[in-house]
Amino acid sequence: MVGLRARKKRRTREALLRVALELFTTQGYEQTTIDEITDAVEVSQRTFFRYIASKEEAAFAVVDLVENKFFDSLRARPAEETPFEAMRNAVESAWDSVSEALEAIVPVELYLRTCLLIESTPALIAVHLRRTAELEEGIAQLIADREGLDVNTDPRPRVAVAAFTGVMRVTGRLWGQGRDARVEALQEITRAHLDQLSPALAGNWRTPQRDTERGPA
Repeated sequence: MVGLRARKKRRTREALLRVALELFTTQGYEQTTIDEITDAVEVSQRTFFRYIASKEEAAFAVVDLVENKFFDSLRARPAEETPFEAMRNAVESAWDSVSEALEAIVPVELYLRTCLLIESTPALIAVHLRRTAELEEGIAQLIADREGLDVNTDPRPRVAVAAFTGVMRVTGRLWGQGRDARVEALQEITRAHLDQLSPALAGNWRTPQRDTERGPA
């Protein structure tokens, strides 16, 4: 059971994040000061930095949450699934918990606005690109490990992950441009696009020997 002190700390951090993202998305990331955030929550700057390292961390906090949900879901997928099946099913599985986890911190609509802010703010774009590259590399390594491949000699994990995450970026952008901020709307768009990608990525990469070692599905 989470203690009272831990709950209070969590509520303070979540309040700081909500206010920060609301200010970032309404008046601009660079225009928002930490003083404005702390004044709105009625805490000190010292308290802000106790829970959040920087404005940059605040901007990416909920994005981190969503990405971590996907990564954890992918890590938990059954070994018999092909790489594309594992990635697609990981997204489907993560959606079940993402909405609830997001809503505990910020409305989904504010998360959507935050994603659009990140992609349109020069101070955040370079960080976003670096983070995206690191995420893709982590997923590719995870896929390679699942398949018993060397990610540095077999190009398939990186290529497949790049294609998959490319679809996720496109569908996220389309979702952001639409008027329906529900996660269900994102699910529908994503499924439609992944259906088109599936024929190219749905194969099994494992060698017959490796499949034999795994035993029957």
